[in-house]
Amino acid sequence: MTTIEQLISSCKKGKRDGQSKLYQMFAPKLFGVSLRYSRDQTEAEDTLHEAFVNIFSKIDQYSGKGSFEGWMRRIVVNIALEKYRKRFRVQTVEDVSIYDTRTVNDDVYDHLNAEQLMQLIKELPPRYKMVFNLYAIDGYTHKEIAEIMGIDEGTSKSNLSRARKILQNRIFEIGYLEHEYSR
Repeated sequence: MTTIEQLISSCKKGKRDGQSKLYQMFAPKLFGVSLRYSRDQTEAEDTLHEAFVNIFSKIDQYSGKGSFEGWMRRIVVNIALEKYRKRFRVQTVEDVSIYDTRTVNDDVYDHLNAEQLMQLIKELPPRYKMVFNLYAIDGYTHKEIAEIMGIDEGTSKSNLSRARKILQNRIFEIGYLEHEYSR
């Protein structure tokens, strides 16, 4: 049985078999991270491959302190954010007033599975999706998000709030539609 430390050492020496084993071990988890920040599966795959190129070329920079998986995850997120920045150099402001606040029946949450929720998150406007994922899923602070995305801390908070309202609205719509069809 090969340990993570042995795989890291093998990768630092540029050995292909170590790189292959490391990729096989972590690619599925890191693909999930990449997919959350990407427009589609193709972009997520591209981000994942680019991340592993960076991981293998920068593996000497991993100090052994902290989680190796966390270190790799950060590389994936940074590459996804860079792609996002390139895609959205000119920001458009979406009219969020179309998402009025509605109350959601708690029964809706009982019927909403993780896959449906991830799909709703994926459908958020790109900037809101990015902030929501960074904050709610990956645990970044608003200060960190502001630095990463080149926005104000208040803008990060506002984007998170708007993302949540949009999600609540869409969850309400799902519950409403399910209620209508169950009659």
